[in-house]
Amino acid sequence: MQDPFKGFNDDDDDQNNQNGDGPQGLPLPPNYATVVNPETGNMRIAKVGFSWTMFFFSPLPSIFRADWYNFLCIVGVELGAFMLLSMTTTASQFAVIINSSFTLFFGLVWGSLYNLMYFKHLFNRGFRPADARSRDLLTRTHYWSQPKE
Repeated sequence: MQDPFKGFNDDDDDQNNQNGDGPQGLPLPPNYATVVNPETGNMRIAKVGFSWTMFFFSPLPSIFRADWYNFLCIVGVELGAFMLLSMTTTASQFAVIINSSFTLFFGLVWGSLYNLMYFKHLFNRGFRPADARSRDLLTRTHYWSQPKE
């Protein structure tokens, strides 16, 4: 994917990073970070913290982000848990209660972990924080640690 903001932002202007503005001067909420792959120029902007979209629509956000690795991990864990659940429960009423509690449980788990998983996968693919504001946010929330040189 190409950088959609290439050529529109002034790389010499450090004022963007101080005001919390994203590419093209668009304001970013305080809990969003921008990462860029220096080799390809690809850029990603994503939220840091709890993912309400994963809580309500798991695993659709990973599909929309084209995050196939985490999508397959999430689907594999959920399918394995639900297969184990279906093999161990016999009464249909009990199974419905357990099924709904598993859905709530996985919603909380993926809502809490997905954005961290997404950023960690991007960092493994060579992405780095795009500006000082994003680096500070990612470091403060323990999503990013400075690589040892």
